[in-house]
Amino acid sequence: MRSRYSAYAMRDLPYLKKTWHPSHLPADLSLEQSNWIGLKVLETKFGGEYDDEGWVRFIARYKINGKAHRMEEYSYFVRINALWVYVDGR
Repeated sequence: MRSRYSAYAMRDLPYLKKTWHPSHLPADLSLEQSNWIGLKVLETKFGGEYDDEGWVRFIARYKINGKAHRMEEYSYFVRINALWVYVDGR
């Protein structure tokens, strides 16, 4: 989760694509011109060394054109070939 937040902040599109589950990867993934200013992980469930799935609830804060926004999501991840990939969020 934290690495994907960093990828958004650094606008690292290749990393985001690599860590997105292939069946859920948007066809037209693009990154808005935003300034990511904070991530707070609120809760995790599973996602440990011996798990194959996990959930993360977080709040990410960002600015677009100087206006602050926040995104809260409960994300679902699975492990594929030792790599955690994002499936979806609600």
